[in-house]
Formats: sequence, structure tokens, C-alpha cells
Amino acid sequence: MDQDKSLTHGSEGDVGAAVQEANPKVAEPPRYAVFLHNDDYTTMEFVVEVLTIDFSRPSEEAVGIMLRVHEEGKAVAGIYSFEVAESKIHKVTEKARRSGFPLKLTMEPVERS
Repeated sequence: MDQDKSLTHGSEGDVGAAVQEANPKVAEPPRYAVFLHNDDYTTMEFVVEVLTIDFSRPSEEAVGIMLRVHEEGKAVAGIYSFEVAESKIHKVTEKARRSGFPLKLTMEPVERS
């Protein structure tokens, strides 16, 4: 019996097909930038507090982001998956309202390079 050379033989003479293992590429989930927006009522101290506590930014970095918000109208607080970005926006918005501030947060998709 003539057998194809691309076939493999098991220990008991059984014949099996050669198999090439797949290395599937899993696409990374989309990422979203969470923005803080400037307003005339939310204090700079509250924005720094939110950045350090809720966005885990070091104090010096939080102050820099707060100043960008104040001077440029908005700045990125962090970049996250959709669910995390949405959760942070909800949590910080609720915290701001409880504290009497109209702080606005939004998210925008981040383009991949």
C-alpha cells in the first residue's frame, strides 16, 4: 500500500493527517480616553482629588492635568476599555454632584497607530 508522505504514523501503524497549529491574532479591544471638562464652578482642588483618587494619578501629574483642563478647556484623565471608561465617568459624575459640582466628563475612542 502506497501512503502519502504528508501523513504521519502513530505507534500502532494508524495513519493521521499532519496538523499545523494555529496562532490566532486576537484584536485588542477598543480604548477610550476619558476627558475632564472645564467649568466655572468645580474647584481646582476637587479636580486634583478626583485625578489622584479616582484616576490613580500621582499628585504632581494630577496638578498638571488640572491646569490643562483649566487652560485648554479639557484634558485626558485616563485611557481605558469602554466598560471601565463608562464606569469611571459615572462614579466621578456622581461624586461631583454629591459635592455640589457640575464637573463634566466625556469619553472618545482612541485611534490606534
